[in-house]
Amino acid sequence: MGVAQAVEPRIHKPILFTPGSRRSLNDDLQALRSHALFRDFDDDDFDDIVSSSRRVSLAHHQLLYHQDMAAQHFYFVISGRLRLYRLDASGVERTLDSIATGDCFAEVMIYAEPARYACYAEALCQGQVLVIPIRAYQQMLAQHPEYARSALQHYASRAVSRFHELEIMTVQNARDRLVRYLINLLPENSQRGSEVELPLPKCLVASRLAMQPETFSRILAELKSQGLVRVNRSRLFIPDPARLVAISQ
Repeated sequence: MGVAQAVEPRIHKPILFTPGSRRSLNDDLQALRSHALFRDFDDDDFDDIVSSSRRVSLAHHQLLYHQDMAAQHFYFVISGRLRLYRLDASGVERTLDSIATGDCFAEVMIYAEPARYACYAEALCQGQVLVIPIRAYQQMLAQHPEYARSALQHYASRAVSRFHELEIMTVQNARDRLVRYLINLLPENSQRGSEVELPLPKCLVASRLAMQPETFSRILAELKSQGLVRVNRSRLFIPDPARLVAISQ
């Protein structure tokens, strides 16, 4: 099985954590308000959390935090996309996930002890995140235990998603891993042709699927030649999802 391409560690890049102004976050509050971690909060409690948070701008390839750094915050993506990755003992980057606009991440640190980030968080493009203090959220849960129910439901949903991702990684055949990964990108119960967008650059998708970029490109070309996918840069059109599902079984 292939491994991710080794690259120079990026820990030398500065951690960008410049507090932003407390200008109105109203444009971004609707998505945050509907997130599972906040949707049960009453308005005053939600406003308290927002008032203790800060907006941070990230440049392309900027690190937000690094592996094993003490965790004092979790994050909500206002705009842009981030990549989560780890460095193994040999210095090889292992891509774990991509985080899109409207997602929270590092929220597991709310319950971690000791709270240390398990990976690096890197901006894949210019964007902004809302930096939310873990202690403020913990205090809110202590004062209102009923809020913890939605948080636990969120964690349960994430655990199920991670289970499916681990299931993909247990498949020995690289072609089957890629096929199952594409199936997971499809809208639920897709019957007709569907277009999906790779959440990461192709080389990073290859890393996440534990294969060399060359292997990823070759398999994708094979799927294309068989009429299973049509490729337009990062967008893939799958004309017959059922056929793709059939070859994965």
